[in-house]
Amino acid sequence: MLGDPNPARRDRVAYAVLARWVAEGVYDELLHGLGDGVAAGLRNGVGEDGTDTVFRRSYSALVLADAIHRDTAGHLLTDDAVLRWGDLASTWYLRERDLRGHVPGKGWAHTVAHGADLLGALARSRHFGAAELAVLLDVVLNRLVTPTPYGWRHGEEDRLAYVVMAVLHRGVVDAETLTEWVHRLGAAARPPGEPGPPTPAAVNMLAFLRALHLQLLLGVHGRDGIPGDDALFEGTAPGRADAVLALQTELRLAQPWLFTPPDASR
Repeated sequence: MLGDPNPARRDRVAYAVLARWVAEGVYDELLHGLGDGVAAGLRNGVGEDGTDTVFRRSYSALVLADAIHRDTAGHLLTDDAVLRWGDLASTWYLRERDLRGHVPGKGWAHTVAHGADLLGALARSRHFGAAELAVLLDVVLNRLVTPTPYGWRHGEEDRLAYVVMAVLHRGVVDAETLTEWVHRLGAAARPPGEPGPPTPAAVNMLAFLRALHLQLLLGVHGRDGIPGDDALFEGTAPGRADAVLALQTELRLAQPWLFTPPDASR
């Protein structure tokens, strides 16, 4: 039912029941098996675009995120299991081509946002250290630069930026890695110097840079229902100042017609 194109059955029954049971510990002794079974759904029709297989993939991502959050709260899973799911999640997210948001008559597909929620669960996981979190940042970058005909219209950039905020608040990725990553993002967002409109991927990238900049400036809090989230996001993210400066430089370079150049702003 996770892949049912009927949103009432998919969202309000299948996903709602699974999410509640996972959060309440009903599956604690079976969490490995549940996660493995749900992770298999990420492969269902991957590479297709515009078909109903997208719902199974997208909602499998949400349930897998819930399982990882449950482990973060209760220490129920092994390193191998969560790292394996991380590999499957990253592979799916980068291969996903159906980036529709809300599908008329069928509800939310929202693979970018649901996949971001899964990456965010991995970013919070005790099984992910500095090396794994750096890989997650690269997954975010590669998702952003992958060509797509879809422009984001349903807050996808905010959900994806929130993944980066979770990585930062873990406090284990060094400032040099982070700023180098921001500059790689910015290089992809700069205008190509050729006439014509920007591609959807370029527009999405710019929206993401702005969203991340704003989240760093204003700060974010934990999400309701995720154990330990308020404590994780309490205070200022380590490396915030360096990240803000790097983002401001890249935003100026990405829109030179609007912003003063980096040197002139000092």
